[in-house]
Amino acid sequence: MAQWTSAVGAAQLARLLNSQQERPAGPGTRRPPAYRALADGIRLLVLEGRVPVAARLPAERELALSLSVSRTTVAAAYEALRAEGFLESRRGAGSWTAVPAGNPLPARGLEPLPPEALGSVIDLGCAALPAPEPWLTRAVQGALEELPPYAHTHGDYPAGLPALRSMLAERYTARGIPTMPEQIMVTTGAMGAMDAICHLFAGRGERIAVESPSYANILQLMREAGARLVPVAMAEGLAGWDMDRWRQVLRDAAPRLAYVVADFHNPTGALADEHQRRGLVDAARSAGTVLVVDETMSELHLDEGLDMPRPVCGFDPAGSTVITVGSASKAFWAGMRIGWVRAAPDVIRSLVAARAYADLGTPVLEQLAVNWLLSTGGWEQAVDIRRGQARENRDALVAAVQRELPGWEFSVPKGGLTLWVRTGGLSGSRLAEVGERVGVRVPSGPRFGVDGAFEGYVRLPFTVGGAVAEEAAVRLAAAARLVETGASGGNETPRTFVA
Repeated sequence: MAQWTSAVGAAQLARLLNSQQERPAGPGTRRPPAYRALADGIRLLVLEGRVPVAARLPAERELALSLSVSRTTVAAAYEALRAEGFLESRRGAGSWTAVPAGNPLPARGLEPLPPEALGSVIDLGCAALPAPEPWLTRAVQGALEELPPYAHTHGDYPAGLPALRSMLAERYTARGIPTMPEQIMVTTGAMGAMDAICHLFAGRGERIAVESPSYANILQLMREAGARLVPVAMAEGLAGWDMDRWRQVLRDAAPRLAYVVADFHNPTGALADEHQRRGLVDAARSAGTVLVVDETMSELHLDEGLDMPRPVCGFDPAGSTVITVGSASKAFWAGMRIGWVRAAPDVIRSLVAARAYADLGTPVLEQLAVNWLLSTGGWEQAVDIRRGQARENRDALVAAVQRELPGWEFSVPKGGLTLWVRTGGLSGSRLAEVGERVGVRVPSGPRFGVDGAFEGYVRLPFTVGGAVAEEAAVRLAAAARLVETGASGGNETPRTFVA
């Protein structure tokens, strides 16, 4: 019986390997042998999760043809990977990826570090801040006071608590978007909302247009749902959405869904202007594409006096084209797993009906906590605290990276939680690998792209500030030096750092 559970084609593996652009070697720098470079490239893909564990690799001859190298080079690379525990083989079954004993399985998303690791590693992988106290505690206390009447019911509310649906509808109406409670479904976070939307609209094999780059966890969710991702390149810096590209892709590919983050885009931080928002809605309507708009960052505007554009759904008065996803997790606290969908009533009914086969509903106590925040004015005060935290962290991180890594390039966004950084020609994958060994965890650019794009980038979230931000930049600079010189042999010991 074969030990592999999936397969990677030769052309696909070649694209992933070719995306790992090497920095030109300086004078006196020795390049590794071709087989060693190939083995290192495959090992990095496995460690990052871009090639799954237990994935069957192409035969030596097929990969050699796709890479335009000799079969001997591929055979030597495979042999090196077997010796290191990253490849297993059996006659008649082929070769498949593995991880050496004692190594953690690679993560395909951006999950946070376990608490016990935070003393030695600075975590820049997860774009989430601590809770804005005292508002979390007050919200839970308020929810407990409101709980007794609900405790006498079955507790299942597939569309969400009526009180919270009404409150969310009122908030959209106050923003100039008339909304009824029947247009709202409460979900278990924004990921729960996107999962429900993808299962309803985009079955296996359906096309979904996505920004390139885009939010890594959503891309992975879509891949695992069997979607065919169609990337649409973002403009440079904070310019955002290239409408000519979007119109062409929506017209030519006719995707069932399109997913965008118009408010402080993750990872670039770009903010779509009203012209771009109107253009996206018009292009989607013409193509018959459902436009899913992620608003989870919309309240995290950090610069004073910033005039926020109208919500994207404001350009779809009939409600036939745009589905909006919101969440308490970014604006308030990641541990508050409350999200919501705003859409036409018939779409909401379909989502609610389909939910009976998934999670039945969202926890009542957390819904009551969010409803307490929204109804008492606590939400505005808590989000104001969150903006202050993110603003201070952003400014500290920007200053530290500019000082320690002057060759790295980025544009400073006016909101959101992330900085999208071009790494001066260094491999983002190698920076991520070496960074963990020197005590800083950072996601590489390819996690936010399709088929190995953005190797020359990393994403830095505004989750640390002050001395911790300075130390993070120091460690990133140390990782960059090791990658640049090729001296990343794995003997680095991270320093323990207490904030």
